[in-house]
Amino acid sequence: MKRLYVLIDKSLDPVYGCVQGGHCVAQYLIENGNEKWNNDYLIYLYADLDYWMWKLKKLDIKFSIFREPDLQNKITSISVLNNGELFKHLKLVS
Repeated sequence: MKRLYVLIDKSLDPVYGCVQGGHCVAQYLIENGNEKWNNDYLIYLYADLDYWMWKLKKLDIKFSIFREPDLQNKITSISVLNNGELFKHLKLVS
């Protein structure tokens, strides 16, 4: 089963990171509205975003990003529909 994983910049505090993740979920749905997520599982994880963008591109896995205008358009989160095997070692946002 595929779940929507939201990778949050590990330097952000949990509340701000989750807000950024919410924007990224919306971006994912705008870009990929025809994919089957159905509002099932939504999992927020801390991550090194530069590394994960590189890795996802290398594996040819589609993802969406969110850039925060208030942080000079810095990428703050990545959303990806996946079975989660790639992310099993990442820490949950709490």
